[in-house]
Amino acid sequence: MKRIILSLALGFMLFSCSSDDNNKEENKENKENKKYQTENVVLLVIDGPRITETWQEKNQVHIPNRVALLKEGVYISNFRNNGLTNTNAGHTALITGVYDSIQNNGKELPTNPSVLQQWLKHSKKDNSKAWVIVSKDKLEVLNNTKNKEWNGKYMPKADAGISGNPSGYREDAVTIANFKEVIKKDKPNVVVINLKDVDSYGHANKWSEYIQAIKTTDQSIKDIWNFLQSQPEYKGKTTLMVSNDHGRHSDGIKDSFVNHGDACIGCRHIEFFAMGPDFKKNAVIATGSYEQIDVANTMAELLGVKLEYSKGKVIKDIFK
Repeated sequence: MKRIILSLALGFMLFSCSSDDNNKEENKENKENKKYQTENVVLLVIDGPRITETWQEKNQVHIPNRVALLKEGVYISNFRNNGLTNTNAGHTALITGVYDSIQNNGKELPTNPSVLQQWLKHSKKDNSKAWVIVSKDKLEVLNNTKNKEWNGKYMPKADAGISGNPSGYREDAVTIANFKEVIKKDKPNVVVINLKDVDSYGHANKWSEYIQAIKTTDQSIKDIWNFLQSQPEYKGKTTLMVSNDHGRHSDGIKDSFVNHGDACIGCRHIEFFAMGPDFKKNAVIATGSYEQIDVANTMAELLGVKLEYSKGKVIKDIFK
């Protein structure tokens, strides 16, 4: 009997050692195969500022935090939206890599699956690991697609507007607070955020409030970045990308900053600013023809997933 017990104990010890060795080898192999340090990607979409009030303002007085953070990041000075310059179309292009003539009222799903859906399928992770957190209720459509092979599948979690689509827009401060709660609770690897206040004040023809919203969102970028770096699961392994869905009419075009939606330079010229462990620091890039649909491919590259359907490319010049 003692011999049997001894044999079982030895067998268990050998199995445990073998399992530990296998786990160590697997972890080592995963580490060696990992191309980038980034494990989490956050895309922050600031809705509707003109570049002339942000990076191209003479002294950049409205974006002091971005200017200071540039030492940790990279900015592309000639980034473009070459599709429809509306909210839903712009957001769709950013996360699918395709310019889509989607309706702007929240009643139409994107034609193609997003990088979030494709990453969820590839990673086999729970859908709480990918989130769409947006001030505008109509952007809840970003968590799904009308593509028959993907519709209703691999859908990221969504927190949109007051209580989903349609329920009305909410304040950006609520969106940021909700984002922080999701980070602490679910620890997602991929998040898309929309902040709407800049666009809302522009449409209301309130210049002073529009400028103040630009300043507030600039502070929000710093706050979000600092918050992410304060979280052990995100510090040193998170990439934050900041862009826009569209700009606004150039001065002298239609009703100027009040609206958007055409092909003028004010509507097309948008921001791309990013920080992360795999990107250049203190860099301004003015070469290349990078555009909105390239964001999805760049996110996919960092996340290690091959993006189907996309017409974009990886923004190689921002990598170290």
